[in-house]
Amino acid sequence: MPVDPNALRATMRQWVTGVTVVTTAFEGVRVGITVSSFTSVSLEPPTVLVCLNKQSFAHDFVRRAGIFGVSLLGKEQAALSQRFAGLDPTVTGDRFEGVLYTTAKTGAPLLEGAVGVLDCEVRAAHDASTHTIYIGEVVYAQAFPERVPLIYYNRQYHNLVPQS
Repeated sequence: MPVDPNALRATMRQWVTGVTVVTTAFEGVRVGITVSSFTSVSLEPPTVLVCLNKQSFAHDFVRRAGIFGVSLLGKEQAALSQRFAGLDPTVTGDRFEGVLYTTAKTGAPLLEGAVGVLDCEVRAAHDASTHTIYIGEVVYAQAFPERVPLIYYNRQYHNLVPQS
């Protein structure tokens, strides 16, 4: 018997994650979406994966563009997480309006103030029911270790506190 989706949802809320915004650009249009399903895959070649819901507007943009950026959000960027998740009611148009970003090699937007950014070229896309797992080769990476990451646990943002 399959697991009840609500039981899985409640269990996964107990998993602490960082918060990322996955971005891309295609034919002059920039898109970004808040994503928690992100991880590194390999160091050689350097690869990461992101899981995007097939119903999301960003899904097809990544597929068509063949590139994506990942911005690992800092503790001061909860509002950006909400904005790119579509949860900021004041944002009705371009989610990038007024947001500072840069680009590296592929042209995918990388958000300023992040604790780290990755610029990736899609190397594989795997069907996973309601989602697609995009595997990207990292063509540019930069960390900002002086910044503190945004943490998400049980539907709330939290601060990282080092153990003594």
